[in-house]
Amino acid sequence: MDPSEALRIATRSIRAHRLRSGLTVVGMVIGIASVVAFATFGASVQAAVIGDIGETNANNVFVTPASVEDDSPGGEELAATRPVFTEIDVERLREAPGVDAVIPQGLVGLSSVTYGNQTVAQRQATATVPATFTPADTVAGRGFESGASEAVLNEAAARSFERNVTVGSTLQLTLASGDTRNVTVVGIVSGTRGGFLSGFGDEQPRIYLPVDPFYSTVVESPSVGADVRVYPQLTVVAEPDAVPAVKDRTEAYLTGGSDAAQLLAEGVEIRVQTSEDVVGAIQDVISQITRFVTGIAVISLVVAAIGIANITLVSVTERTKEIGIMKAVGATNRDTMQLFLTESVLLGTLGAVLGVPVGLAVALGATRFADVGFTPAVDWIGFAVVVGIGVGIVAGLYPAWRASKVDPIDALRYK
Repeated sequence: MDPSEALRIATRSIRAHRLRSGLTVVGMVIGIASVVAFATFGASVQAAVIGDIGETNANNVFVTPASVEDDSPGGEELAATRPVFTEIDVERLREAPGVDAVIPQGLVGLSSVTYGNQTVAQRQATATVPATFTPADTVAGRGFESGASEAVLNEAAARSFERNVTVGSTLQLTLASGDTRNVTVVGIVSGTRGGFLSGFGDEQPRIYLPVDPFYSTVVESPSVGADVRVYPQLTVVAEPDAVPAVKDRTEAYLTGGSDAAQLLAEGVEIRVQTSEDVVGAIQDVISQITRFVTGIAVISLVVAAIGIANITLVSVTERTKEIGIMKAVGATNRDTMQLFLTESVLLGTLGAVLGVPVGLAVALGATRFADVGFTPAVDWIGFAVVVGIGVGIVAGLYPAWRASKVDPIDALRYK
């Protein structure tokens, strides 16, 4: 049979049962659209997160303590807050070749922050150094000066009060110890390069204070025998062409004779990561989540395939007499099989063609809601279309084979 003739007959059959065929196609559209939507939304979130980290922290080497075996809830976060990096470590890393700056971070316990007549709860502030802030990060004002009673806020913290905090405002900090300190806000930032967590943006209110005079956590340095400040996190800023070498030197020093290596608690190790390592880890996590969710959506395709097989089997039964007439006038088993296979492939292709734009539209709406850029998952779109057509072929094979085996004599007697 001429393929165009098979296509014409299959199209006529689908039109003759528009409601039934339409419902079958809707099942395919839902399956294809779900796959495209979940895959595209995952790709968009991945591109947005990786873009932010890659642009702002390209030369950074992040150093934190990490739990080796502690699988208890919050164990990893607890390990990352243990101060082990002394001022001695900071100074020695700063003198290493290829290092532009070493930025320590510590936590200052707070209970509340007062601005004007309004007081808001705030558990902690971040103590760091002026090198944390760059002109690219700063929305207004400047970074603080070491030794001054000054503070820098991110935009979320500045909006925490009914009357927005601006450069020049005075905040009253109530420390965890109960003491109060007045600080002058000298800058508003949208993000900093001072640490791994701050690289994710500023959705949470953050207050940054100078190490001197606000950070007072000290420990006796094993190497010099004197009390010095100690921090839970360091960021080593490398020269652009020296990131891998700086990472290796940092790891070698900190796991060798450093103060940090001697202050580590049992079950805790030092983790040294570059932005590339962090990006790779995030890519893996988001890809796994995307594959998992998309895998669930594939179940819709399986259901749609069953629907196509069902409607094609019903069509074979309803057209048994027609099959007998076709065979009586010379149609071969192959012609009969081709006819019903064409019908099922048409349903699958129609579902794939309609499902892709529907899925993209849903993904576009989701990215607008999540405020991330739209990045179509081209590979998954191609995969969904191929799977849609493949579903039409697989689902139609058995009904088409069954139609080809119909005996023409029995078919002509069929009522």
